[in-house]
Amino acid sequence: MPRRSVNLQSVNLQSHETEQFTEGMLAISAELDIDEEFPPEVIAEADQAAASPKLPDRDRTDIDLVTIDPPGAQDLDQALHIERHSGRGFRVHYAIADVAAFVEPGGSIDLEAHRRGQTLYAPDRRIPLHPPILSEDAASLLPDQTRPALLWTMDLDERGEQVDVNVERALVRSRGQFDYATVQQQIDEGSAGHVFALLKEVGQLRLEREIERGGVSLPLPEQEVVVNDDRWSLEFRQLHPVEEWNAQISLLTGMGAAEIMLYGEVGVIRTLPPADHRAVARLRRTATALGLAWPADVRYPDFVRSIDPNSPAGAAMLNACTALLRGAAYVAFEGGVPEHIDHAAIAHEYSHVTAPLRRLVDRYAGEVAVALSADTEVPDWVRAALKALPREMAESTKRAQRFERAVVDLVEAGVLAARVGQIFTGVIIEVDEQDPDRGSIMLQDPPVEAAVRATGGSLPLGQPVQARLVEADKSKRKVHFELA
Repeated sequence: MPRRSVNLQSVNLQSHETEQFTEGMLAISAELDIDEEFPPEVIAEADQAAASPKLPDRDRTDIDLVTIDPPGAQDLDQALHIERHSGRGFRVHYAIADVAAFVEPGGSIDLEAHRRGQTLYAPDRRIPLHPPILSEDAASLLPDQTRPALLWTMDLDERGEQVDVNVERALVRSRGQFDYATVQQQIDEGSAGHVFALLKEVGQLRLEREIERGGVSLPLPEQEVVVNDDRWSLEFRQLHPVEEWNAQISLLTGMGAAEIMLYGEVGVIRTLPPADHRAVARLRRTATALGLAWPADVRYPDFVRSIDPNSPAGAAMLNACTALLRGAAYVAFEGGVPEHIDHAAIAHEYSHVTAPLRRLVDRYAGEVAVALSADTEVPDWVRAALKALPREMAESTKRAQRFERAVVDLVEAGVLAARVGQIFTGVIIEVDEQDPDRGSIMLQDPPVEAAVRATGGSLPLGQPVQARLVEADKSKRKVHFELA
């Protein structure tokens, strides 16, 4: 059965239970055969690459770029600048870390990156795609450092529609590293700099265009796991509007990249089929369980936009909505255009190009876009890797999802461990077709989804029920309810 996703990004450990949590995380890594350390030859090659990257001739350090990320972030993929252009329009500069400047095709770093596929995130650790000397230092767009980058230049009209896009290699220099809360406060107070004021304007225009296209974005909130003397709990980090505006710039870039590659008939795009009606029906039951109104005549995108991501129920609902993204796939192509090219959630062609420090496929898609923009040949090492990329990323994504599910199971068991025997109110959101007395229950408080069993008869799908917590085992990462 599908499990909901929880965007767990940090942990606040306050007691002797720290050891239990740490042991649980280590067990997950061991079970999934996840290497947290890099081989010595990869570290040695990364040290050398950090000292002598391949630098471009073009210098665009004149652009006043800035970065916006969570507090303390060091793996900075993107830097931004926005200005007025052509009267009422806009010009967006978006610099993306040039990982290829540090990674030799076929070398140790490259082979290890293909094995890992993407960075894995957990509450107390990050298992990076590239060695930290690159991802958090030499290749990262840290402030006041000159860095090689893929510099995207996108011109928009007064409605925020993209009218031109280009990408080139260039040296760039970030003028400052900002966090979301600080930028939002400056915008709200009216003290924000020119770039952030325009980010709000362009971000809101892009959200309007998204609605027109029929697209929908999921503003996923982050949660902190708090472990104290007698219980674990989940606390939500407030999501700020500037995070959605910033995400729209990344989406804009990915859409532009897809257009370039489809026109050039070579590259790799991200696709997503329309949502299955059964998955949407399951989400409607989840909304009922969480006490969220979803009228029958309201479309899924409009319902998502009505959710408050800063409420516990809203955060849980948005995480449940990620189930509709599970049909997403990478499609590589050369010498023609794929039959299916749309991404249903974005309602446009789309490619991943904005996170090469954290996702393997972005390095290759960026290389294709740079070559096509310059009207030059796509490098042989890129073409040679394209065919295998979808399979490699699919395997990496499966591993990341298994890792995430295991972490969620651990945390939910910890949150409920002290409440075994108590009665909870929830809604049956799924019933096993092969065994109708087993299924999933969605609790309202805490907003946890777990396995449930009916001791007699079948589970009443979509109905509110009372259920007793019979097991919450942190060592087994198992939570189980029975109908009361």
